[in-house]
Amino acid sequence: MDEISLLTPKCTLVPAHFYNPASSRASLEEVVVLDDCDKVLSAEVPQYDAWMIYAAPSEQTTALPELWHILKELPSISDYNKILCSWKEGRLYLAIAQGGTLLLANSFEAPDFTTAQYYIFLALKQLQLNPELSSIYWRSPISAEDEMSLYRYFKSVEAVL
Repeated sequence: MDEISLLTPKCTLVPAHFYNPASSRASLEEVVVLDDCDKVLSAEVPQYDAWMIYAAPSEQTTALPELWHILKELPSISDYNKILCSWKEGRLYLAIAQGGTLLLANSFEAPDFTTAQYYIFLALKQLQLNPELSSIYWRSPISAEDEMSLYRYFKSVEAVL
């Protein structure tokens, strides 16, 4: 992926019919703690009929959140169970869908890959998805060792770089 991602956990999805640009900051403050210097921006996520509201360090940024990029790529996965992740700067970004239905889009603090795996498996357990019948896709590179670790649980491990 050639685009630059904004690595921020400060984001939320709002269904399009509830989205109001005038109340974007208040909507985001309901789910994350914002700093006074945070600029609140939003971007449409048309594939899921939603808007992503997010905090950025400056209004001039053209970068969109990593989670937005994941949601953009998720529909292109042909599997019925769609699992797309990236692990960057100590944070796991994860989205899971079944068919065209988005089940989860979130980020988790994961300072090491073992912690990232923990959150992936926890999410799959909560959603009652069997990893052995699913492929997992990555937007970020992972080491050969981490890839082999995932192969023990998943049908396949794929890159969408």
